[in-house]
Amino acid sequence: MRANASPTGLALLLIVVGLLTAFTSITAAFVTHEPVWRYLIAGGCFMQFIGWVVHGRRNGGRR
Repeated sequence: MRANASPTGLALLLIVVGLLTAFTSITAAFVTHEPVWRYLIAGGCFMQFIGWVVHGRRNGGRR
């Protein structure tokens, strides 16, 4: 097991971009009340999920 279990590289990029996309879209959805922002919220959450999957695969499923 590695000493550093934090996400790095592509996994970190996907997690951070997904987080920023989701948070920005949530704010925009509350401000504008437009339902189209829900797609970006879902996309941001999906990007975070893929980032954590990539990170988990790199660690061999361990934390």
